[in-house]
Amino acid sequence: MAVEGGMKCVKFLVFVFNFIFWVCGVALIAIGIYAQVALGKALVVSTASASSSPLAILVLGVIIFFISFFGCCGAWKESYCMVTTFAVLLSIIFLVEIAAAIAGYVFKDKVRSVLEEGLWDAMRKYGEDKPSTEAVDELQKDFTCCGANNYTDWATIERFKVNNTVPRSCCRVNTTSCNVRPSPATVYEKGCLESIEAWMKKNILVVAAVALGIAFFEILGIIFACCLMKGIRSGYEVM
Repeated sequence: MAVEGGMKCVKFLVFVFNFIFWVCGVALIAIGIYAQVALGKALVVSTASASSSPLAILVLGVIIFFISFFGCCGAWKESYCMVTTFAVLLSIIFLVEIAAAIAGYVFKDKVRSVLEEGLWDAMRKYGEDKPSTEAVDELQKDFTCCGANNYTDWATIERFKVNNTVPRSCCRVNTTSCNVRPSPATVYEKGCLESIEAWMKKNILVVAAVALGIAFFEILGIIFACCLMKGIRSGYEVM
């Protein structure tokens, strides 16, 4: 009876933790969508590797969502095969997350250079490439910024240098000549690179907290799944 009661408890815990994983998956999906929307135009002017980050979070959320559903079914149906598969898949995801965290820490200094390169490339295409033009305009309006490092960056672009102007999206107040002979009084002084970095630092704590929470529950989920597997394989009746 003690063994049976213990297995009931393990089964219940596996089911509960899978429900928590399901919630975590939904949270990651929400974070991925939020990052994609909030940084939409910044991602347009970035390289493919940088722009894929929110998508990777979104995909991870979808994977966790379905794996947790799979684990719930395995625990409920007392299926050794399903619980084993769940434990293996969860272990793989946990290892991938650790690898991604290590890679993110190692290459964190390259994020600024990649973003800056993308911004300058979009600025050089301004007025010639419609997607880049729209991306830069929306980015400067949303983040109240101008240029990559500051508004004087536009003076290095030939089409703006010849008449001493900046895009109208740099204007603090949109008037007829607000973009002519720009100064800190008429246009946003700070660059978009600084503004985007500030936004990322502000929101990275949320992402880190969610990631740590998911990792903690993944470890517990793997442990309890292994206990349930052992009980099923030993031939105990799991109610």
